[in-house]
Amino acid sequence: MKKEDQKQKNNCWKWKVAFFWILGFFGISLLTKGFYLYTLFQGDVKSVGKKAVDFINQSYLIGSSDKVSLKEVKKLSSGVYEVKMNFKGREITSYVSPDGKMFFPQGQEMKIEKKAASSQNQTPKKTCKDLKKRESPLLEAFVVSKCPFGLQMERILNEVVKNIPQLKKYIKVEYIGELKGNEIVSMHGKEEAEENLRQICIREEQKEKFWNYISCHIKKGEVEKCLKSAKIDEKKIKECMGKRGLSYAKKDFENQKKYNITGSPTLLLNSERVSEFDFGGRSAEAVKTLLCCGFKKKPDFCSTHLSTKKANIGFAENYSGEKSSSGSCK
Repeated sequence: MKKEDQKQKNNCWKWKVAFFWILGFFGISLLTKGFYLYTLFQGDVKSVGKKAVDFINQSYLIGSSDKVSLKEVKKLSSGVYEVKMNFKGREITSYVSPDGKMFFPQGQEMKIEKKAASSQNQTPKKTCKDLKKRESPLLEAFVVSKCPFGLQMERILNEVVKNIPQLKKYIKVEYIGELKGNEIVSMHGKEEAEENLRQICIREEQKEKFWNYISCHIKKGEVEKCLKSAKIDEKKIKECMGKRGLSYAKKDFENQKKYNITGSPTLLLNSERVSEFDFGGRSAEAVKTLLCCGFKKKPDFCSTHLSTKKANIGFAENYSGEKSSSGSCK
């Protein structure tokens, strides 16, 4: 083979190498190890960039009319030099080691992203000693009256009150909704909003009959029958379900907004968000235990043992059975 042909073949080979090297700047990692610079580092930051440019042009682009030119070079906090160059109208970035001896066509920060913690890990499980204590605690249960899980919580609280009447004064059922003009709205429509308002009026103006009404309503949702069985003053309730009722509901909604309540049911103990699942779940025993943890000194009636079975969801005749589940309405 003639020397000229050999030289031409060598130049062709070098051009092919240069072509594939340039592709590496745009996502193809051809080099897994750094290349040694042909000279040791001497001088300032600009000289590092010049040496990097010369290294590419003289090692990979010999015989080519296309050359890389220096755009910018800076020293990173790690000590590594970042060299930005132009090649055929495109910007490419390479790196040089702190001592100026190693050249890297590409670089990647070795940073391992931590996986987002699950909601369970973000909210550590609370124990009785973690909860705020008061002489006279208050457990607030935020619900909507047609939500299967709101009904489940009302059923649990009714079971607690039925078996430990002394706890009645430490429990308050509140309702989730919004006031628009002269009416309230609720997540499951007009019928639910009306029932929420009815229960609010009974709670505020015929308090002693509230749990009798709830005890009936959670079975089949038969309003007229339950008003009669609980001996509710229906005339008074109708009068309440106007301006007076709206003023009561407004206070519930203000508390809802204050504590960022979005789901039915949601529990607050002594104005602090709490979870029944930290104490056993959706059962009368778990919620009773939770409430009793709010006392500075636990009364004797807190030792009364209640059902550990999960309460039924939705309308149901019995406290527990096949309709047990755990969820919320939002």
